[in-house]
Amino acid sequence: MMMRLLIVLFLAVLLLGCAQKEVVKLEKNLEVRSVFKNGEYIPKKYTCDGEDISPPLELVNLSPNAKSIAIIMDDPDAPLGTFTHWIIWNIPPTNKIPEGIPKGKEISEPFKAYQGRNDFGDYGYGGPCPPRGKPHRYFFRVYVLDTVLDLKDATKDQLLKAIEGHVIQYGELMGLYGR
Repeated sequence: MMMRLLIVLFLAVLLLGCAQKEVVKLEKNLEVRSVFKNGEYIPKKYTCDGEDISPPLELVNLSPNAKSIAIIMDDPDAPLGTFTHWIIWNIPPTNKIPEGIPKGKEISEPFKAYQGRNDFGDYGYGGPCPPRGKPHRYFFRVYVLDTVLDLKDATKDQLLKAIEGHVIQYGELMGLYGR
């Protein structure tokens, strides 16, 4: 009898937890391309040792249901833990994001979008700049959303919370850089 009661309670908690979470089915995976292939070295031009501009990104298989795009670029190999290099959101649906997205909290060219403060303390892209030694991995994570976010400023964690339940596609590109 006690075992049945425990099973019923467990199932009730499980169902209640599932009912509270909004489940969004991901559409076909997004392929992210750039001037470097996944797992290859990021050209110096896009690092602090070069022009320190964002690389071009091509989004293949972008959903026709996309309302906006968000990108987070970070380095999980940084000495003090994951280092965030770029946070940008409300990019209009597009297959090509050009290189050299301007720095700043709110940009209007080449499209209107918002950028969060990176771990360098700046709004916009901050390229790879690892200490000497083993190369670091840099992940460009692209989130295709079913909405435009009502968000003017955000940290990485705030952006990730805001996109919960709105991601319809996801893709990532990982590049290496070392000195």
